[in-house]
Amino acid sequence: MSEFWSFITERYPDILLALRQHLTISFSAVILGTIVAVPIGILLVYNRVGWINSVVFFIANLFQTIPSLALLAILIPLLGIGVKPAILALLLYSLMPILRNTYDGFQSVDKGVLNSAKGMGYSAAQTILKIQLPLSLPYIMSGIRITTVYIISWATLASLIGAGGLGQLIVSGLGVNKPEMIFIGGIGAVVLALVADGLLGLLEGWLTRRYRQTRSAAV
Repeated sequence: MSEFWSFITERYPDILLALRQHLTISFSAVILGTIVAVPIGILLVYNRVGWINSVVFFIANLFQTIPSLALLAILIPLLGIGVKPAILALLLYSLMPILRNTYDGFQSVDKGVLNSAKGMGYSAAQTILKIQLPLSLPYIMSGIRITTVYIISWATLASLIGAGGLGQLIVSGLGVNKPEMIFIGGIGAVVLALVADGLLGLLEGWLTRRYRQTRSAAV
């Protein structure tokens, strides 16, 4: 135990650096994945060509089936090593849960509510922003929360291509046989995932209340 606390005291700048790198990689991937997946999910709801939806979901699901190390290896010849290929790989992994939940959320909105909005003269954009988005927000946030937890876990592998993060502590600890480094890296990723999930849960509750208040005022 004394070695454990000594390591934290002596190497806390390195630990903070690894944590910052891990946060940067993970949340960059989740944010970019959300920016890409949510609009695509909404477009698929309004798409009337069935095979396009099937192709998009197939491609998004295909990324989920590629092993993490294999995907990183594929991206190295294209982007080299470091942060960029790590973020891109994690972004690709984030697409399916957010895309699926966005699509399912919009599909779950009661048709009667949509007909009422149409009868009141709402445009397609107004219906999306004021009706469908507030009602599907719990689905979307659930997808983002699940994705964030997974991405924080998978980001530990980014250290293998020189992107740093908490995984660097684990790899270095294995290399020099220092259990305290392995423990700090592993438990750090777990705590970070739990904290992120809790904060996103609070954000989900706040956004849901806010959007529903806006919808009530509009309708």
